[in-house]
Amino acid sequence: MALLADGAWHGKIWTGSWTDGGGGGYQAVEPATGQQLGEVGRATPADVRAAAERAGAAQRAWATAPHEQRAAVLRRAGDLLTEHAEEIKDWLARESGAIRPFGDFQVGTSAQECYEASALPSHPYGELLRTGAPRLSFARRVPAGVVGVIAPFNVPTILAIRAVAPALALGNAVLLKPDPRTAVSGGMMFARIFAEAGLPEGLLQVLPGGADVGEALVTDPAVRIIAFTGSTRAGRAVGSLAGQHLKRAHLELGGNSALIVLPDVDVVGAASVGAWGTFTHSGQICMATSRHLVHESIAEEYTAVLAEKVANLPVGDPFRDQVALGPLIDAGQRDRVHGLVTASVEGGATIRTGGTYEDLFYRPTVLGDVPVTAPAYQDEIFGPVAPVTPFSSLDEVAALAADTEYGLSLGILTRDVYAGLALAERIPTGLVHINDQTVNDEATAPFGGVGSSGTGSRHGGPQANIEAFTETQWVTLRGDLPAYPF
Repeated sequence: MALLADGAWHGKIWTGSWTDGGGGGYQAVEPATGQQLGEVGRATPADVRAAAERAGAAQRAWATAPHEQRAAVLRRAGDLLTEHAEEIKDWLARESGAIRPFGDFQVGTSAQECYEASALPSHPYGELLRTGAPRLSFARRVPAGVVGVIAPFNVPTILAIRAVAPALALGNAVLLKPDPRTAVSGGMMFARIFAEAGLPEGLLQVLPGGADVGEALVTDPAVRIIAFTGSTRAGRAVGSLAGQHLKRAHLELGGNSALIVLPDVDVVGAASVGAWGTFTHSGQICMATSRHLVHESIAEEYTAVLAEKVANLPVGDPFRDQVALGPLIDAGQRDRVHGLVTASVEGGATIRTGGTYEDLFYRPTVLGDVPVTAPAYQDEIFGPVAPVTPFSSLDEVAALAADTEYGLSLGILTRDVYAGLALAERIPTGLVHINDQTVNDEATAPFGGVGSSGTGSRHGGPQANIEAFTETQWVTLRGDLPAYPF
């Protein structure tokens, strides 16, 4: 049975059942065709307040539930993601423009996030402390309470579930605000998945909405932690507001990730690696390879091979055709990408292939001889554009790679892996991949950036997840009442 085939979700938000949102609805639109796929309910700040109250009440029982119960729900959720993979991939293709292999990756990784989270309830959650008093002293991790998750459009399943799953597993309730443009694949699907998995009512609520709903999540007194993935601009606002309300905000933000290509590599193989890093999901990934820093002795050859590899990649509707690149999410994003390309050409870069679009389908674009002052070099592109900039020495490329406000992911291609690792140590970044491109993600690995890319590793692996979604509590026990002088 399909998860959403009955249409009960149309025009609704999820509060434990399908209910009307106070703000009406959003049209779910297919970027490739402009076709309307249905209507998603629009939440309001009042809906957030009511949801937070429900979540707080439900969370208290969930926090004390046997750890086996919480683990079973997460395992079942992972199984259901796998069982309904084709339906979810169809929605990812239609709603977010993901090609089928990228949909496979999203569903597989999302299921793995649930399986990894299912191990958290039985994970050791405290430590004995030495004490000078006649008592037992220990520290333990306890659920934070209600967690707000704000997820983006670009990889909607993974970037929601990587916070939702561990937060639930560790005894919290979750209010999920998906991007309205991908509220089905990034929200409504999870409402149905966890309901079918046996999650008690009120512990996961899905509230599509705009900035007012995000602000309500951050400021609501019942919400103790915010997990936000999105742009650096929006992340700064979320972090500032969270700080004012004395709550933690885990921020995973933008990137301008470099792929460094040293002169000892196989150029054809390196160009293939670089192409994958830039053009996967049309570059709409925070980790996308945004700057190709290539040694001057091979830069021209690398640029030519890269352009040749991508010049004829099929671009089109990923739901109906077998293509390599789908559409950009909307006209605003397309125009921003094209503006960066044209401004960079005006600033001295040369177009080796691409630089054109039809509707929301932007051709894979390679820019050669890109000056470090060009907008496509300076800014996060979030589109299918590969700027290539030559360098002459390790000192120069280390300085180039580090000369950005961002610090999310870094790739270094070289036959001398130890030299690559030594070079990486000179460049601030959250993720490093020697002999691979910048787009890598595993449920078992800590994930996060530094600088304007975020507040460090807050997702992935038991340590990062436990620290992210629990509080530390100090507990002492005495066998008898102590005697005090008054």
